[in-house]
Amino acid sequence: MPRAYSVDLRERSLRALASGMPVTEVVQLFDVSESSLYRWRQRQRTTGKLTPGRSSGRPRLILTAQQELLTAQVAAQPDATLAEHCARWATAHGVAMSPTTMGRSLQRGGLPLKKRP
Repeated sequence: MPRAYSVDLRERSLRALASGMPVTEVVQLFDVSESSLYRWRQRQRTTGKLTPGRSSGRPRLILTAQQELLTAQVAAQPDATLAEHCARWATAHGVAMSPTTMGRSLQRGGLPLKKRP
């Protein structure tokens, strides 16, 4: 997931825009999009702040703190498929997930993927 631009960058780009610099130059100088500039300006007008909002999406089903548990599960059953890992995780931790989600979790941990038996 992409990270939000820093508040400092937002402030500098809006100051440049307010000083009379054309939008196209601000976009090139700070490497941001026009739509971001307009959103930031609107947010500053309405809330008075430039802090980023909450990102969309839902939280991960396998947290970073649980990554070691997943590594141990894969080490114990290295030939298990993604679906089998999902079933084992649901049994052990009470969290059901799709093979796609399990695959993303394995990739984040640098673990091997086995999609078919």
